[in-house]
Amino acid sequence: MKVSAYVGGGRLVDADWPCPSAGPGELLVRMRGCGLCGSDIAKIAAPATPSPAVFGHELVGDVVAVGAGVDTFVRGQRVVAAHHVPCGECHYCRRGSESMCRAFKQSRLDPGGFAEYVRVPAPNVRHATFGVPDHLSDEAASFVEPLACCLRAVERARVRAGDTVAVVGLGSIGGLFVQLARRSGARVVGVDVIPPRADLARQLGASVAGDASEAAAAASELSEGRGADHVFVTGGGTDAVAWAAGVVRDGGSLHCFAGGPGETMPLALEQLYHRELTLTATYSSSPRTLAAAFRLIAQGEISVDRLITHRVPLARLPEGVELMRRREALKVFVTP
Repeated sequence: MKVSAYVGGGRLVDADWPCPSAGPGELLVRMRGCGLCGSDIAKIAAPATPSPAVFGHELVGDVVAVGAGVDTFVRGQRVVAAHHVPCGECHYCRRGSESMCRAFKQSRLDPGGFAEYVRVPAPNVRHATFGVPDHLSDEAASFVEPLACCLRAVERARVRAGDTVAVVGLGSIGGLFVQLARRSGARVVGVDVIPPRADLARQLGASVAGDASEAAAAASELSEGRGADHVFVTGGGTDAVAWAAGVVRDGGSLHCFAGGPGETMPLALEQLYHRELTLTATYSSSPRTLAAAFRLIAQGEISVDRLITHRVPLARLPEGVELMRRREALKVFVTP
């Protein structure tokens, strides 16, 4: 089968790859498409990423083979499947840290969504695969996994009705955070230097969206001078964390949703201590938030159609990567 393979040095090439087959409890899925995630781009750029490899985990496709023992899905059914599944029983899972579970870190799809076919392992079939209803587009369905990651972050930060929330970075992830925060009853300030992204954030529910200075002033005004209760940083590295620390209220929380440049956090221990700030992060989703995200998208409670701005075929995946690196695309959907 055809894949777009990472071969090291930041390079993606068209390649032939062995087509997997479905074993007991597994599914073989013919790809309809896969969303390009910022974490995919980070792996492509990182010198230490092992190669060859096939990335892509925001996938939607049709079941073409059903392994023995699977009675929840049938051939021809359209599905979405996530790539990581925790064991549900270990110390981490029992305490809500599913993405730190050893089984979670070792689980994956075979080979990845930037391929013609994908094997979905048995644990993923049981806990992280959903049948897509007819009314939902392929592109919308592909947002189940990223929305689940955002939902887990909002829950960990404990956003409440009446809070003021600042979202730093208004790409597709920022657009999801804006909606989830509004759905929690919070007032939302969006931060981005690209005017069309700020415009879209306002359409999705942000009270104010603009550059850093506009957003800081708005967060203060909306909170009666206290500052934002929560700041979600979706990009920008440690520079963005420094800005976030300047706009969050005393006793508020800073949530790091993504990695980025910067070796040390620009936040003095004395400031963290005296202001009683909470610093949190989330790395991925959980089976529970995947199921919740699927329901939100299937029921139309979260809008994702406007977050897909570009579609490219598998052979042009490098072009999609460059579009996102240059911030010309909110989200790229890659089709076989």
